[in-house]
Amino acid sequence: MACKAVGITSNDIVFCQSLTFSASVNPVIYQNATPVFIDSEEETWNMDPKALEKAFEKYPNPKAVIVVHLYGNPAKIEEIKTICDKHNVPLIEDAAESLGATVNGKQTGTFGKFGIYSFNGNKIITTSGGGMLVSSDKEKIEKVRFWSTQSREPERHYEHKEIGYNYRMSNICAGIGRGQLKVLDKRLEKKREIYNKYKEEFKCIKDITMQPIPVNTEPNHWLSAIIINKGSKVKPLDIILALEKENIESRPIWKPMHMQPVFKNYDFIKIKKEGSVSEEIFENGVCLPSDTKMTKEEQEKVIEIIKGVFNRK
Repeated sequence: MACKAVGITSNDIVFCQSLTFSASVNPVIYQNATPVFIDSEEETWNMDPKALEKAFEKYPNPKAVIVVHLYGNPAKIEEIKTICDKHNVPLIEDAAESLGATVNGKQTGTFGKFGIYSFNGNKIITTSGGGMLVSSDKEKIEKVRFWSTQSREPERHYEHKEIGYNYRMSNICAGIGRGQLKVLDKRLEKKREIYNKYKEEFKCIKDITMQPIPVNTEPNHWLSAIIINKGSKVKPLDIILALEKENIESRPIWKPMHMQPVFKNYDFIKIKKEGSVSEEIFENGVCLPSDTKMTKEEQEKVIEIIKGVFNRK
């Protein structure tokens, strides 16, 4: 809906963060537009402002920029917004994973023209599915409401002048979400505890680096993720398999969109001469168990298993 609301149509160029889930990019394809993928930078794992500037040099007139706050870690959103404003291009924030995360006290998802949040079952609060679109542009939001409720005109009979969508959230699901908002602060506190526990316990392992926290930000730590240093004898798969043996799920970092078969024909803009930052994060990263229902004992078991992998190597 955000892509449609900013006027993305056939053959438009849209700059998209490469290190993300495909849901950030699929809507560009729905609008028959062309994504151009932007590499990440090491300080946030999110869109690199320098690579974004380079993209503007190659493609001066994109229709929009879609940035992601990966795993609840804020991007350099103020810098990215400044670049977008300079080029008079709307910014769409994929804050699906970052509800509760802030930059200089301001909630992620509220910097751009539009922000989106996910309430999928694995998010920090959930309605079981669906999400939310936010904007300070009241006229655009009203238009999105119209589209998302089948574009029904205000007539006594059923009148339709535009194609509509059934993107409504049911009252029951919305009620669940409103109820869960009351415990958002507690969930945020628990997520921070989980991240800080991992960070403290892994200080003794020189080959582990936690996802960095950018300056002047407060991530929500939706997922606690680590990087295994390139020269380490331990590889991400070693950790994933060791946890799997104990019926504990962990996952690789998102595979960048420019590496996905479905998007192989689209351009990718990066600063790094050899390889890319997003590829290195994918190849060396692991998302650790981070659920707020995880007990201290369960987290200690995860830590013990990971330490054991390194000790055996």
